[in-house]
Amino acid sequence: MIGRIQRPVDFERVLARPSRARSAHFALHHLPSNPAPSAWAAARLRTAQAELSTGEPQAAHSAVEQLPGGEPGAPSGCWLGMVVPKRHARRAVTRTLLKRQIRAAFAAAAGLPPGLWVVRLRSPFDRQQFPSAASDALRQAAHAELAQLFGRALTPRPARPGAPA
Repeated sequence: MIGRIQRPVDFERVLARPSRARSAHFALHHLPSNPAPSAWAAARLRTAQAELSTGEPQAAHSAVEQLPGGEPGAPSGCWLGMVVPKRHARRAVTRTLLKRQIRAAFAAAAGLPPGLWVVRLRSPFDRQQFPSAASDALRQAAHAELAQLFGRALTPRPARPGAPA
C-alpha cells in the first residue's frame, strides 16, 4: 500500500531525522512509523467511548487511520511525502514534473521498508542546462537521479564505528 503524507506533523517527524540517502538535488528521509492519527478521528473516538449505556456494552470503535492487524509501533504500509519548494523550482510546471517523477520512482522502487518517506528537493536544477520548465532532458535527469537515490536507500548502511550494536 502506498499512501500520501498530508499532515504537517508527519512531515516534521520525518524531516527531523537525518537523511537516509542524498543526491546532487534530492534528499530522502525515512521514519519507520505510521502517520499520526488525525485530531478529528481521535475526537470521534473519545466521544464514542464516553457514551453511557444501560444495556449491553457497545463495541469499541477504532480510528479510521489504523489498519486492521497493525500494531501501533509497526508500520503497515508506505506513505510518501514530497517537498519541492518554490525557491528551488520557480515554475509550477517544473514542480509538477518533479513531483510526478518522484511518485513514479517511489512506485518503481520495490523492497522499500514500510513507514513514512519524504523526498526533498534540496538544490535547484541548473537553468542554463535545462532552460525549458518541462523539457525531456529535465525529466530524464530527474528520473535517473531519483532511481539512483532510491537504489542507495535500499542498500544496507555500513555500521558506524563506535555505534551501539
